[in-house]
Parts: sequence; structure tokens; C-alpha cells
Amino acid sequence: MLMSMETDTAEGLPLPGPEATDEELFRMGLLYSTGQGGAPLDYVSAHMLFNLAAMRGSEEAKAYRKELSQEMASEEVAEAQRAAREWLAHG
Repeated sequence: MLMSMETDTAEGLPLPGPEATDEELFRMGLLYSTGQGGAPLDYVSAHMLFNLAAMRGSEEAKAYRKELSQEMASEEVAEAQRAAREWLAHG
């Protein structure tokens, strides 16, 4: 998996760089949504990663994003969406 050290979540694993595939983004979202693989349990980061993976064509990420958003407060979803836009702008 290609990783970029340029952009980190608040704490945890480095986020994938702009060249990341939908599958890489999806797998990273899974780590944050479950708190595994060295990632903290962080629904905002997971939603952001699922959103980015969905934008790159992952149907599975769309389903996970929808399910996760039902567990989150609307403010958290908005924060995840802002983070995804910021990641895209800096990619």
C-alpha cells in the first residue's frame, strides 16, 4: 500500500497520498472504523476515507459510509466531509 507521510489524521496512521486507489482508501477506512491495524477507533476518519474511496468508484465504500453515518452525529459527518474536501484540495 502506498502511503504518504504528508497528511496525518489527528493521531494514528498516515493517510494515503493522492495516488491511492479506491481499494487502499477503503481498507484504511476499515481500519479506522474498527480500531484495528494501529489505527484508533475514529468514525470521522473512517467516514472520510470511505467517502474518498466511494468517489473513486468503490461501491463497498458507499455502503459502509452510509452505515457508519447512521452511527454518527450530523456534526461528525460534516467534519468528515470537510476533511475529505481538504484531502482532495491538497492532493
